[in-house]
Amino acid sequence: MNSYGSEKKQRKLPVILNMEEQKALLAQPNPKAPTGLRNLCIIKLMLDAGLRLSEVINLRPEDIDMQDGIMRVHNEGEHKDERTLWLGEDTLNLIKRWIGIKPAGEYLFCTLKGGRLDDRYIREMVKRLAGRAKIKKNVFPHSLRHSFAADLYRKTRNIRIVQEALGHADLSTTMIYTYLIDEKLEKAMQFFRPGEAA
Repeated sequence: MNSYGSEKKQRKLPVILNMEEQKALLAQPNPKAPTGLRNLCIIKLMLDAGLRLSEVINLRPEDIDMQDGIMRVHNEGEHKDERTLWLGEDTLNLIKRWIGIKPAGEYLFCTLKGGRLDDRYIREMVKRLAGRAKIKKNVFPHSLRHSFAADLYRKTRNIRIVQEALGHADLSTTMIYTYLIDEKLEKAMQFFRPGEAA
């Protein structure tokens, strides 16, 4: 194993959800209830676009172009920049449904009184729904971002695309996803044809 792999072994690897776990989590909110529809939108958006929790909380309706499926994300962290992401039809349709019933307010995802959502509420909501979905992993909102990144790298095999989608300033921060996926490939190939002689 190369030195990069050895270095990553010493770090705690992020929790990612496989496709079955993602589907189970998305099945938990009740979209017929206003809070259920809102929470489903939040989870779907984090899984499909890799948003940080702070980015979800600070989204405004005008940040999403419903016609072209473009979302502009403002990073409020150390590097105050903006990135552009594209949303799929399913995600856009969910957001349209939520916008159709949401209370008047500055933020896209708000309380039923139109106030700003608390980040602790979203953490507790994700954890509660993951438990209801019988997911054994320790799931946080950031786990959904990790899952998006791992899925995107698995699909594209292009770490630069993942870096751009996540809004990472430093590529080394993004490199952990290559290790996660390559480790899974290594394990799969080790047991691909067990017992066969060379």
